Amino acid sequence: MNRRTFAKIGYTLGVALLGTLTGCVGYRDEPPPQRAYAPPGPVYVERGFDVQDEYLYYPGYQVYYNSNRRQYIYLEGRSWVSRPAPPQVSVDALYASPSVRLDFHDSPARHHTTVVRQYPRNWRPPGPGYGYGPGRGNGGYQGDGYQ
Repeated sequence: MNRRTFAKIGYTLGVALLGTLTGCVGYRDEPPPQRAYAPPGPVYVERGFDVQDEYLYYPGYQVYYNSNRRQYIYLEGRSWVSRPAPPQVSVDALYASPSVRLDFHDSPARHHTTVVRQYPRNWRPPGPGYGYGPGRGNGGYQGDGYQ
């Protein structure tokens, strides 16, 4: 090799070394990849499981409460909606109204016709007292028929 070749190699290595030492990096137009810390040793993976939905029904308002998802489900027009707040009624008023715990674990839309027939808007539980809703007292009347 001649002197000129050594000079080119030296220049290229010098520029590369200088770029490395000064911290020059190319520009990235995306967030850096997320890194997770994993302690040394074996990794155990638990199998996931599905939690079944449980519903509390308020006949006076025709509103369902999904206690696992903390969502209120009700008809709005012709569509079923799921929201964190009940429709056009305060949570306290809803909790003070009669409620019944239902035993199905899928969508209320599939059972609504039967539930409305069994628990009309003016439905009251037998006996002197009734439930107070999720997180209060007994969590609702344990009605018969749909248990």
